[in-house]
Amino acid sequence: MKYSKLDAKDHAREHMRGIWAAALNPFQEDGSFNEAGLRSNIRHWVDDLGIQGLFIAGKQGEFFSMSLDERKRNFEIAVEECAGRAGTIMSASDQNFDTVLELARHAQDCGADYIVVHAPMLHFVTDPDDTVYNYYKAICDQVDIGIAMWSHPDSGYLMSPELCARIAELPNIVAIKYSVPREMYVRLSLMVGDKIQVSTASEVDWLDNIEELDWKLYLCSSPPYQLQTKVDRRMFDYTQLAFQGRFSEARKVRDSLEPVRRAILDTKPGGKPQAHGKYWQELLGQVGGNVRAPLLQLSDEEKTRTRVAFEACGLKL
Repeated sequence: MKYSKLDAKDHAREHMRGIWAAALNPFQEDGSFNEAGLRSNIRHWVDDLGIQGLFIAGKQGEFFSMSLDERKRNFEIAVEECAGRAGTIMSASDQNFDTVLELARHAQDCGADYIVVHAPMLHFVTDPDDTVYNYYKAICDQVDIGIAMWSHPDSGYLMSPELCARIAELPNIVAIKYSVPREMYVRLSLMVGDKIQVSTASEVDWLDNIEELDWKLYLCSSPPYQLQTKVDRRMFDYTQLAFQGRFSEARKVRDSLEPVRRAILDTKPGGKPQAHGKYWQELLGQVGGNVRAPLLQLSDEEKTRTRVAFEACGLKL
């Protein structure tokens, strides 16, 4: 590892910055994992789009349909392709605690920078705070790698800012992907200062959070490689302007992306987010591919609607 357990917070404060994107995984028609396609995408994301870190094998990446060996291989490919060029944060999320630990140790051993672990679904539990604290403490006790929390409604509850701040005291907790209403992540940001990196996946709010909360990390979803091309890096551009304190200029660039955001939102079927994201990638010249069962593929009609909106959205290719 590049840091010790007790240095994890300092390392993340210095290196876990900028735009980090959550990778969709390309699968072939027969369902097999397209390793070459993923490598091609990573090179484009890092070299052409300036993405500074990748979130690997998360819900966007359909980890729930992948074997344990495939998830480990997913980690290894990302480490190989990002070495010396971008950071990596590997999703060790799983409902089986032994699997979480096995993936966390593999991420640590193969050279990943950090891991992210989703708050667990807790059946029958109505007062989750002590259990969730113990969950993250048990992981921290057994690995040295820096860990990001992840709270999302998928768990059936949201971690309170007070609980997150309590967990943030653990030595190798370095960040949180906090998929909650804005008032909750604002409160947490004020509570923890720069002890950990606080972020949420909303690209629409990213600029405001840099300006108002002094955020340094976008962690993370698919917009960084869906809103941009090699010759049209407006998310990167407005982020750099914001980091320089040039917020009026940054806002103009951010707002110019609204037709692209609208094209994506207006054509994305509610039940097919990964399939839509992969088809949008194909329109951009990236490797998209199929989703795995039981997820649904886009219909021909849905593809046509998406293509028409894409061609009119104003992205430069």
